[in-house]
Amino acid sequence: MLEFPRWKVIWLWSLTLILAAAAIPSIASTMGYELPASLHAPKVNLGLDLAGGSHILLEADAAQVRQQRIEGMDESVRGKLKQANPDIRISDISNRDGALTFLVEDPSKVDAVREAILPLTNGAGLTGARDWKIDVVDGNRFVLTPTPEGIDLAVSQAMETAVEVVRKRIDALGTREPTIIRSGANRIVVQVPGLQDPQALKNLLGQTAKLEFKLVDTTALQSDIQRGIVPPGSEIVPYAAGKDGGPVGSIAVKRLGGIRGDQLTNAQVTNNQQTNEPQVAITFNTEGGARFAKLTTQNVNKPFAIILDGKVLSAPNINEPILGGSAVISGSFTTQAASNLAISLRSGALPVDLKVVEERTVGPDLGADSIRKGMIAMAVGTLALVAFILAVYGRFGAYACIALVFNVMMILGVMASIGTTLTLPGIAGFVLTIGAAVDANVLINERIREERHRGRRVFQAVETGYKEASRAIFDANITNVIAAMSMAAFGTGPVRGFAIVLLIGIATSVFTAVTLTRMWVAQWLRKARPTEIAL
Repeated sequence: MLEFPRWKVIWLWSLTLILAAAAIPSIASTMGYELPASLHAPKVNLGLDLAGGSHILLEADAAQVRQQRIEGMDESVRGKLKQANPDIRISDISNRDGALTFLVEDPSKVDAVREAILPLTNGAGLTGARDWKIDVVDGNRFVLTPTPEGIDLAVSQAMETAVEVVRKRIDALGTREPTIIRSGANRIVVQVPGLQDPQALKNLLGQTAKLEFKLVDTTALQSDIQRGIVPPGSEIVPYAAGKDGGPVGSIAVKRLGGIRGDQLTNAQVTNNQQTNEPQVAITFNTEGGARFAKLTTQNVNKPFAIILDGKVLSAPNINEPILGGSAVISGSFTTQAASNLAISLRSGALPVDLKVVEERTVGPDLGADSIRKGMIAMAVGTLALVAFILAVYGRFGAYACIALVFNVMMILGVMASIGTTLTLPGIAGFVLTIGAAVDANVLINERIREERHRGRRVFQAVETGYKEASRAIFDANITNVIAAMSMAAFGTGPVRGFAIVLLIGIATSVFTAVTLTRMWVAQWLRKARPTEIAL
């Protein structure tokens, strides 16, 4: 237990000093000093309650999810019946009023239609109900209505996807440890520490980034479009307002047969070589590139519309097939708007629009006061511990105090190295860890004292004390680790912040209190060869 070869001493000191040095930028920042930016030194990130930041509550529209499901079922039914052999003709198709309705022109094929579309429905989770209700009225009119259970399942799935998309977008901003959690059935809470501009966050999260490429219906007359009249199978889409007074009004596009932007692999901001205006270059995956090539090959010399979030960015003419699996989106963007669009496209489209129902900016004043009081509490607690340990255990208490200082610095160093965020509950965990850090030394020193009272020599008493006390120390800390890991795995926000600091503190306190002090004591014993110790 007291044998420390040179390589082990070098290894332990190197690990200790490296982690302690990693805490210097954070300590300097807390004291008001900033290291040169060229050093690229990591610092402990402060949470929303300490550094301030932006808090936004987003809400999804369940009615939109319902309409999306109806439109998706519309396209699926058309494709399924078109593939039937012989072909089944339907007409009078409508996806309004919360249901999909269509008329089977040949009443004798009603059963065949039911068999064809039944596989398009599924069970709604574990509810025992199906996600669609199929009715036949007037002998040959089908009415497909999404069930409440199916809508609830669709909303839940859409919210899970939305949380991940929001997380990717915020991560792309370079922020650290944002809090993104679901609240209720259709709400998402977003907290971004250190971001004092909620408008920038709203602009990024409010963009659904639903990208579509649809063929323009050239048969539609502009006069009819202005009156809201389009040929069957087409829809009216308005132009997006451009900064340079670009096209206004609306155009008619084919509702089906286009390409969605969910098959993108990359989106980057570039500049137009002629106008030097920012634009977004997109790249499709293999399947998306093949579909884009097929669309442009079959429709040369025809216009197609680039639609983002239900608004036309541009409607260029297809002069030649685009076979490279890439395209450029231009729309009189500002540099920031193009950057936000590229981030949104790379992160994926939101499955449903998110509306901001609550927003607030948390100032750093309260956090600064919390940090100051936390530092005072830590300083008072540390001084009291140092005084007690030195008075009771002498030299061995001095080793414990030095280990305590290294423990504090190592906790900060580990947190800075892995990018952990320190919150107000984290400060509580930090102070708690410091208070419990000397427990191991108390156990060790008391056990050494007992071994000396039993008549063991100094070397034997110290070795036995460390050996026997280490078992109790490890057993006690394992239970703390299990509790902290459970809180970190299942907790969110403040609970998780407390658990992470506690986990790091347990690891560093055991390392400093057991391993480092044992190394220092062993070196002193070999050098001084004492016959008595003051314990």
